This record gives sequence, C-alpha cells and structure tokens, in this order.
Amino acid sequence: MSRLNYWRTYAWVLILALVFVAVAAWQAGSILIAPAHRIVGHPNLDFPVYDAKLRSASGAVIAAWYAPADRAEATVILLHPVRSDRRAMLGRAKLFHRAGYAVVLIDLQAHGESTGRHITFGYIERHDVSAAVAYARNLNPQHRIGIVASSLGGAAALMASPLRVDALVLESVYTTIEDAAKNRLAMRAGPLSKLLSPLLLWQLKPRLGVSSSELRPMDFMANIEAPVLIANGDIDRHTPITQARKLFDAANTPKQWVVFKGAAHNDLLTFNAKQYKNDVLPFLYRYLKPGNQSNATPCN
Repeated sequence: MSRLNYWRTYAWVLILALVFVAVAAWQAGSILIAPAHRIVGHPNLDFPVYDAKLRSASGAVIAAWYAPADRAEATVILLHPVRSDRRAMLGRAKLFHRAGYAVVLIDLQAHGESTGRHITFGYIERHDVSAAVAYARNLNPQHRIGIVASSLGGAAALMASPLRVDALVLESVYTTIEDAAKNRLAMRAGPLSKLLSPLLLWQLKPRLGVSSSELRPMDFMANIEAPVLIANGDIDRHTPITQARKLFDAANTPKQWVVFKGAAHNDLLTFNAKQYKNDVLPFLYRYLKPGNQSNATPCN
C-alpha cells in the first residue's frame, strides 16, 4: 500500500469512528431524556391515600398521592429519583406517616403517570415541586412543610428554590450536569468519557432548550431559606462524597451533613434504615413540630 493510500484509509477510518461515536452519543442522549411513563396504580398501605392531579406551571399534569394523618401539624413532600416514580418513596411515606406527618408523593413530569415529553434533569421538573408545595399548603394552610428529595427530586427542589418550606432533606443530589455526566460516563466508558461527555452536554440546548450552565443545582444552594440536611453515600460514584460536600458547604445555616458509610448511589433508607431514622426523623422533628426553634444550632 502506498503512503497516500495508507493516509486515505486512515482518514476514512477516523471519520467513520467519529461518526460512530457521534451517533452513539446521540442515541445515549435519547435514552437519557426519554420519558419513564408507567402505570403506577394505587398503593397497598395500612393508611388512607387519595389520588390527586396537580397542574405544573410547565403545562404538565402531575399525578400525586396524598395521605392525611390524624392530628398532623406538618406535611412532608416526597420527590423520587430519576427514571422512577412515587412508589420509590413509599418506604419514606410509611416512616413519616407513622411519625405523625401528612404525606404528599408525586410523579415528576415524564415519570410514572404524569405527563411530559422529556426528562430535563430538574430544570422543568422544578415547576412540579412548586406545584406540590402549593398543593400541600392549600390542603393544610396551618401546616409546616418539609421536602425529602432523592437524586433528580433533590435537583428539582434546588432549582425551584427559594420555596415556602420549613425543612429540606436532599439525598444523593448531583452538583452540576457536567459533574453528573463525567461521573456516569467514567463508570461506563473509562477514558472515552472525556470525548463522550462534551457530545452529550452539547445536546442539551437543541433537544431540551436548556444549557449546561442552567443545570447547576449547586448554584441554587444559597437560595434555600429553610434548614437543610444533605445526605450521601461515601462510595457513591454518581455523586462522589467530595462533590456532595460542596453542596453542603454552599448551603446557608442551619444545616446538617450526614454520611452513609458503605453506601453507593443507593436508596439510603433501604441501605441503612436505622441510621436514616436516627438522622432524618430528628431533623424533621426539630423544624416541623410547632414550638421548636426554627433557628436551632446547626449540625455540621
């Protein structure tokens, strides 16, 4: 093979490889933003749960459950992780209901039985969070309101801030979409992640109408006006503990930092129910029970 033919062949192989990578990145992007609709049905619980439909400012219709509690003085809103639905938060619903709280669970848009065309990593889902808060306040105007949110739910709650809530629990929440993409791709593609990450992030604007600079939950930490608890697994590769700590450091006081040793990007309640109860329940009690000091000493 002549030198000229060699370089022509090399160029074609390179071009085909780049086209393959670009197509693969586009298909991966399609999977990531695709809706996760499914029939949720009705929960089989030992306390009454009522179906509701909420109107999000985005135009989506949000499927919800409401569980009242006898003599409740506060409501806890539960926000699920990505590609999940409100059933993922049923364990927490049982825990908080038994603790005396009314509970609201929603399907974020493009999840479960809520409408919506795309998953937007918290950017549009933030309107669903605001709708849930308004719904809870309209149901029980005298109640204090808390939010317990995992992963995508936490990002949406941050992007919706400031919210009219009295306590906020954030579990395993990503710091920026750049960090989230790099972390996840590094787990699957190794060194290729440095090439694939920009290709995925570039798709945000043409496909979702949002730029990576607008998907930075960490930048909204200063907007939180309520006490916040941030929890993370210490071997979480989706949101490494060092990144989660940045969220905590950016938060206003009062705030509390909780590490689940040995936990990856797990359901933290399922992973260690004892620790979850010992850390999260006292935090909510401190700020949601009438008569408690809302400006209590922060736990660092």
